[in-house]
Amino acid sequence: MAEEEGPGPAEKVLRVQRVFISVLDSYSSGNLGKYLANCVAGASLEEITEEEEEDETKSAAQEGRGKEGTFQIVGTLAKPDSPHPNFAVETYSNLSREELLMHLMECDVIIYNITTEHAQQVEEAIWAASALNEEIKHFEKRKLFILLSTVMTWAQSKPLDPCISKHTGPGKIQKVPKENAFLTKELTQEHIDHLLVNLRMEALFVKENFNIRWVAQTGFVENINSILKEYKLSRGLMPIKICILGPPAVGKSSIAEELAKHYKLHHIKLKDVVSEAIAKLESIVALKDTTGEEEVEEEEQEENVEEAQELLEGIKENMEQNAGRLEDQYIIRFMKEKLKSMPCRNQGYILDGYPKTYDQAKELFNQEDDEDDDEMRGKMFPINELITPEFVCGLDASDEFLKERVINLPESVVAGTHYSQDRFLRALSNYRDINTDDETVFNYFDEIEVHPIYIDVGKLEDAQNRLAIKKLIKEIGEPRNYGLTEEEKAEEEKRRAEECLAREAAKQAEYEHKEATETAERIARWEEWSQRLEEVKRQERELLEAQSVPLRNYLMTYVMPTLMQGLNECCKLRPDDPIDFLAEYLFKNNPEMQ
Repeated sequence: MAEEEGPGPAEKVLRVQRVFISVLDSYSSGNLGKYLANCVAGASLEEITEEEEEDETKSAAQEGRGKEGTFQIVGTLAKPDSPHPNFAVETYSNLSREELLMHLMECDVIIYNITTEHAQQVEEAIWAASALNEEIKHFEKRKLFILLSTVMTWAQSKPLDPCISKHTGPGKIQKVPKENAFLTKELTQEHIDHLLVNLRMEALFVKENFNIRWVAQTGFVENINSILKEYKLSRGLMPIKICILGPPAVGKSSIAEELAKHYKLHHIKLKDVVSEAIAKLESIVALKDTTGEEEVEEEEQEENVEEAQELLEGIKENMEQNAGRLEDQYIIRFMKEKLKSMPCRNQGYILDGYPKTYDQAKELFNQEDDEDDDEMRGKMFPINELITPEFVCGLDASDEFLKERVINLPESVVAGTHYSQDRFLRALSNYRDINTDDETVFNYFDEIEVHPIYIDVGKLEDAQNRLAIKKLIKEIGEPRNYGLTEEEKAEEEKRRAEECLAREAAKQAEYEHKEATETAERIARWEEWSQRLEEVKRQERELLEAQSVPLRNYLMTYVMPTLMQGLNECCKLRPDDPIDFLAEYLFKNNPEMQ
């Protein structure tokens, strides 16, 4: 008799857990849902390495589904037209309270996002908690209800020393007294509360008692660069950096100006950068001379006055020795400071006509030894990713085309510029000489894999460069900014309304003019037709009268005498049938028959 087989090892049964998350189309809820959709229910953080977590996230994003045993994510969308997240099993929008409660009853975990991003979810979260509590007797198992919040949602503490961020924005933020903030119409009470909230927290308790993988243990301030990078990437706010190069008179400045308006970028011209840097140095030195060294150090903590004075003296001496021109070492220093400034770093720039040579580009964009930048690209040497342009446009045209363009410029535009005949020809010849060598500025960008976009302006035959601008916008793509402000939106709507009214008024005026013209033409045609009709009638009458003369003469000569005699006889005899009698009489008395 065979032995009975013992029970095999018990198989691990993975029970699917359904998780509800509100406003899945928000940043925080979306990232939370994406993370949970790739986590196995019941697993600990130690079982998932960082590398596995990254691979799972990528595969889930590509396949649109998680692996076996992961949480099933469902949730609501704040905007009905938001795209369906690929990690979510179901999404809902515009649900009634009864329908929403039915979906909540199907979930094991309910997460409500009541951060400042969606503070209106507080009321719905309170209702959901109350409604679930009333249905608790119908639960198959216990449910977990979680409120997702942040410090910004609930903190009410006041800061000891309010400060202004020096890392974000276009560099135009000003430090104002707290009282003036309440008088600023652009700031609502909610904005003021956010600016004054105290974000200094001690994370010791959380770190020791929770199994959390920390990303930035040292806090907000020390990790501001990585936080800004994540913020910009998630919202598509990365700066656009463009460099436009080409021979003189090819249209670099006009194209750069139009692109700067379209993308809201800073138009950087070499002359302006040098003038701005010298003026800044002069103001620092002048401030020292007027207020004294100690006061300068208090007001200008980030500027070394002695260094500024030494640099200014060196610049003046260098310009005297080179007939008013600066050497590359000063120009590159000023240009690099400009590209590293907050406006260019956060919003982007358009570099107009510089650098001109391979060496200038290498000195300007190469990574310096004292700079710490983890993101370095390039095959031959590291570059400073922070200031290196993302797009390079190489404009060109034949020498004949450029000469013809300069000749046709108005005298008012040419006066006092480098477009005079001698200076222009010399500059054009210098540009051609520089760009015939093996190491040109375009070769540098090819080496660092920023391949230029070449446009032959002469072949486009477009004096306003509209076609070149259109092509560049297509290559660069859509703007990467927040869009228009409320004031700009109102101004844009006003402008569009005015244009619409102007178009309607012009259309109405054109219609009225056309109607009046057609009416006048109809009246003129009617009068002309009436005159012609009267003339036709007159001619017909004259023709009929002319044609009736022979007939009348014949009738008066041959017919009327016999007819009168017959009528007289008819009157005398009074026959029963006068017509038959008259006919018989005319037949018998026909002169021709007689």
